[in-house]
Amino acid sequence: MNDKTILITGASSGFGAACARIFATNGSRLILTARRVDPLLKLQDELGTTAEIQIIPLDVRDREAVQGAIESLPERFSAIDVLINNAGLALGLEPAHQADLDDWDTMVDTNIKGLMYCTRMVLPGMVARNRGHIVNISSTAGAWPYPGGNVYGGTKAFVTQFSRNLRSDLIGTRVRVSCIQPGMAETEFSKVRFKGDDEQAAGVYSGTEPLTAEDIAETVRWVVSQPAHVNVNTLELMSIDQSWGPFAIHREQK
Repeated sequence: MNDKTILITGASSGFGAACARIFATNGSRLILTARRVDPLLKLQDELGTTAEIQIIPLDVRDREAVQGAIESLPERFSAIDVLINNAGLALGLEPAHQADLDDWDTMVDTNIKGLMYCTRMVLPGMVARNRGHIVNISSTAGAWPYPGGNVYGGTKAFVTQFSRNLRSDLIGTRVRVSCIQPGMAETEFSKVRFKGDDEQAAGVYSGTEPLTAEDIAETVRWVVSQPAHVNVNTLELMSIDQSWGPFAIHREQK
């Protein structure tokens, strides 16, 4: 991964920040984007001695902003080798008939549209250079349902299927596409989902040893470090404390 340019969305915390730290040790050039500027600046200060870093305050939901950010990259950062589409979130855990439509809109705009915008802006350059790797962060929620997962799970199912379709579109090129599907991982994810309720967020991981951001970053590094002829299509990982449940059956009380 030496002398590679890597764009990471949602790099202010969690999986994105962990990926930045792990790729900084490889001598990569990093383009780090997020809506929150202060965490990006802190990350730049932390990693600036080991890697060249370009930070971009960016809301991936803003199509014009995404296009402008990619088109205005300095020449040294313009040939992106790896795009890690990490920006995403879950909001709420209510059943569909009680969910907040604004939350649904935000998840669709971020998890689906934002990923689409970033991919579409970066992909033509990869195809023209006949090299590159797109890594999309999906979720086990895109494959396995759970109560309250409604739209969040739907957006991650899109990420997984979009990744497969990209591979189909890119056959005959040397551009790789991988989809990573993490299970329960302790980051700011649940705090965001429950809108800052630390106690409720902590309850998600109580009594378990969940995945960490570093676990996911190591996985991403392994995927992109494979030989150029190897494409890891989809990779699902869970904590040993997580698995699938039995079918849900509602029985009327007699």
